[in-house]
Amino acid sequence: MPSLSDLIEGMIKQMIEENDGRLETTRNELAGRVHCVPSQISYVLTTRFGNGQGYYVESRRGGGGWIRIRRVTENDPGAFLMHVLNASGSYLSSHGAQVLIDHLTDHRVLDCTSGRIFSAALSDQALAEVPPELRDRVRMDVMKYMLTSLYVS
Repeated sequence: MPSLSDLIEGMIKQMIEENDGRLETTRNELAGRVHCVPSQISYVLTTRFGNGQGYYVESRRGGGGWIRIRRVTENDPGAFLMHVLNASGSYLSSHGAQVLIDHLTDHRVLDCTSGRIFSAALSDQALAEVPPELRDRVRMDVMKYMLTSLYVS
């Protein structure tokens, strides 16, 4: 059974898709649709709709607050990939890697086979010999090198 965060993510993605890659709404409106608290919406926006996942998110809190989400254009996979790489930090958790891989697969930057290879290469099992305090940094470096190798001739 999908988690509440997965359901919220799916709902937001569907709304973005139905509105030509853009969405303007409020946390309360989204929370009302899935019967959760607005802070759960904030959590999903922060963890699944950031620049690293290919979205621009603007928001203003308070009584007249709003959320604007815009999907980065996918017409040029190389440009989309550069946006994701430039927005990425220096560290990438195992969960964060899987979210990013799923996003890149959803947006056809990676095909399913490549996505599975990326998942295996970036897993905690594959990086088991890397000390835990270095693992997330190494994972990000490996991810960046693998992604850039796709578009460098």
